[in-house]
Amino acid sequence: MSCLASYCCDGVSVSNMASRLEINFIRLLSRCESIASEKRGETEWRLEKYVGALEEMLVALRKSLSKPTAEMLTEYTRKVDFLKGLLEAEKLSSPTEKALANQFLAPGRTPTIANERMPVSKTVHMQTKARCTGEMRDELLGTGVSGKGMSETDLRNRRGLPLDERQSAAELEAVLQHHHNLQEKLAEDMLHLARNLKNNTLAAQNIIKQDNQTLSQSMRQADMNFEKLKTESERLEQHTKKSVNWLLWLMLILVSFTFISMILFIRIFPRLR
Repeated sequence: MSCLASYCCDGVSVSNMASRLEINFIRLLSRCESIASEKRGETEWRLEKYVGALEEMLVALRKSLSKPTAEMLTEYTRKVDFLKGLLEAEKLSSPTEKALANQFLAPGRTPTIANERMPVSKTVHMQTKARCTGEMRDELLGTGVSGKGMSETDLRNRRGLPLDERQSAAELEAVLQHHHNLQEKLAEDMLHLARNLKNNTLAAQNIIKQDNQTLSQSMRQADMNFEKLKTESERLEQHTKKSVNWLLWLMLILVSFTFISMILFIRIFPRLR
């Protein structure tokens, strides 16, 4: 841990709002990415030690009162997981397993420090993919790590490979390119599905909005019709009352006229004896 403490004193341009723990975490993360981008020997132990320290600092960051935003924590976790997966992939024995494990690694999306034009984790990812591809090609062509000490004659013989081995190398390149194309096509399909889902969601939202507007208009129209019906009912009731009053007076006048007429008739025409 003394080397970690001495390292955390290096200068890195970070925001003044960042806590001391986050500053040390960023410095150590930058150092780990720098080590991962270099060619390491089998006796290299620092990267694994540093990644373990990064995990502990990341846990402390999550529990800190002045912890970074959720987006930054997600990005930090992504980079630490990438370094862990890189170490685990390097421990695999077969180049094919290494290449397969490397395919599932997800590098960081943003630079760790300000002077990076491209995230170092992406550069490391591409270097690892190229190295795994080379190891797979060497394994297929029958050249291993022991081929490092080959003589010039062996190298010349290797340049003159038989046609079958050249075809195998070409087939390997074709398989790798095919897998790469499949991954790109899958990513494009997922993006297309996401866009379609977004468009369908927006269309459904617009339809629901229009239905709500239509329902509101229908409710307002129903209220207006109810008010009109209420007004007409009151007018009809008043008209009905007026009609009843006129009919009542007409009947009274008719009855009175009949009564008076009967009395006059009796007076004018007396009863016969």
